[in-house]
Amino acid sequence: MTHAPMPKPSAGRSDGQGAGPRSGGAGGSGKGGSGSRRDRLASFEKARKAEQRRRTILLLSVCVVVAAALLAYPIYLVAKDSKATAAGLASIGVPVADAGCDPVAENAATGNQEHVAEGTKVDYAQSPPDSGKHYPSPASFTKHFYSTDDRPAIETLVHNLEHGYTIAWYRADAPADDVTALRQAASTFGSETYDPTQKFIAAPYETTDGTFPEGKDVVLARWTADPQNPGDQTKQKGVRQLCTRVSGQAISDFMAQYPYSSSPEPNAA
Repeated sequence: MTHAPMPKPSAGRSDGQGAGPRSGGAGGSGKGGSGSRRDRLASFEKARKAEQRRRTILLLSVCVVVAAALLAYPIYLVAKDSKATAAGLASIGVPVADAGCDPVAENAATGNQEHVAEGTKVDYAQSPPDSGKHYPSPASFTKHFYSTDDRPAIETLVHNLEHGYTIAWYRADAPADDVTALRQAASTFGSETYDPTQKFIAAPYETTDGTFPEGKDVVLARWTADPQNPGDQTKQKGVRQLCTRVSGQAISDFMAQYPYSSSPEPNAA
């Protein structure tokens, strides 16, 4: 009798000791899959930190630019206002050629730090004055134009001359056009904050104050000193320029030639 052949043993053992199915295959949870996830997470974290650094640097850069702009803007405004003031002053009144201005005259100055009591009348060597004894307190820096109704005493304004002011004395009965031009010229000088380059005053000179130069309506006056030794009275001078008409350009040129810094007390308001 013929017997059927016996079946071959399977690859695995029925007693549980044979080779089982391999782990780590598709859908498995072996070391290969876990490592890949860690790598991806590390890559994402690295990219996140890089993006955060980029945004931080960008924000800091924007802050620096804004801060620089905020600091530069006031400087720009000051420079702009200074240029506008100079340009505005030069355009006021008549051209220098039509102003009838005499050459600048100089004479020895007197009265440095010589104060007299309020109400004392001082006789000045020059009329209008460009130096001399004066009252203890000067006129305010904030006002640049005076009319006959509000002008301080002459002796008060002479103290301003000692501090480096240019005073445009004008004949009290000067033509209205000239008075208007001086008012406009005075308005080009700032009054909100103290700036020594803005030391300018236009003030009327009446017949009771003294004799005004014949044929002239404006006298530009300054009290000068050696900038290296302001207290040396031997080098102090009164300077003046007589003009028939008001010229903003003439005022600008005069102040450039005789700046506030060349005065007996340039740092005083």
